[in-house]
Amino acid sequence: QVQLVESGGGLVQAGGSLRLSCAASGSIFSIFRMGWYRQAPGKQRDMVAIITSGGTTNYADSVKGRFTISRDNAKNTVYLQMNSLKPEDTAVYYCAADKPPYSARMDYWGKGTLVTVSS
Repeated sequence: QVQLVESGGGLVQAGGSLRLSCAASGSIFSIFRMGWYRQAPGKQRDMVAIITSGGTTNYADSVKGRFTISRDNAKNTVYLQMNSLKPEDTAVYYCAADKPPYSARMDYWGKGTLVTVSS
């Protein structure tokens, strides 16, 4: 079983920055496809960013150019650097992991960290 623990959420003013971290348990982190998702109040959970085991990234259109996903396999950690934050970025952000064989459905989820962007 893989455990994912997010940190780094909080309250920030519009235009500000935050960096989220997700620490994963286990020794096979490097082969996981990792992702960040978010869920705003009353809305469905949506993909924000994905990073493959090889480092290829993919972003939701709404965050392209503002958010950057990265990973440090030596630390079993994935990051989400969020810049130029907007009030519409307010949501609970979840870290997720997908083990091989990879699919559209993530296998493991963290409990989430709240990001609030004030206008």
